[in-house]
This record gives sequence, structure tokens and C-alpha cells, in this order.
Amino acid sequence: MDHHVYFWLKDEHKNEADRKAFEGGLAALLKLPGIVSGFWGTPAPVMPRPVIDQSWDYALSMKFESIELQDAYQVDPDHNVFIDTFKETWAKVLVMDVQPH
Repeated sequence: MDHHVYFWLKDEHKNEADRKAFEGGLAALLKLPGIVSGFWGTPAPVMPRPVIDQSWDYALSMKFESIELQDAYQVDPDHNVFIDTFKETWAKVLVMDVQPH
């Protein structure tokens, strides 16, 4: 299954130091057990179209072999460290989990 997370940072945390720290946190998440592959990124500078939402600041995409492994990731202590460390920096978080068919 695929786990996609979109983050909107608060304006006061859109500075270079806060972004660098947040990017380090995202990179650390990708090293947690159970993740087959993953990456983090920012909105791609694609041609504007009405169906494109580029209002977010960062996205995190992870692939897990099973829902059970993704569920285990959710309760991993290091995942909670990320949340506790950065929850004050984001204005909004949106999660979209996809089960391939």
C-alpha cells in the first residue's frame, strides 16, 4: 500500500532553518522499518491547471508491503518523535492512503 502525506507549514516556519530541520525529519522517517521505498518533495513546477493543488509545502510518499506494516509504522516511537517535534510547524496535514488493485 502507498501512504501519502501533505504538509502545509505555518508562515512563520517557512524560513530556511525551519525548512532544513523539517526536511531532516522527513528524511529520518524514510529510514523506519517496514518502508519498501519512499521520498519527500515539494510541489513540482508544472503547468498550472484547474485540477492542480500546489498550496502545500511538502509531501511524503511511502510504499509498504502491507497495511499491517503501515499500521506498525504509525505507532513506531520514532514516528511519534517526528510528530511531537514538528506538529507546531504545520498549519495542516492531509493523509491519503492508497491500496493498489
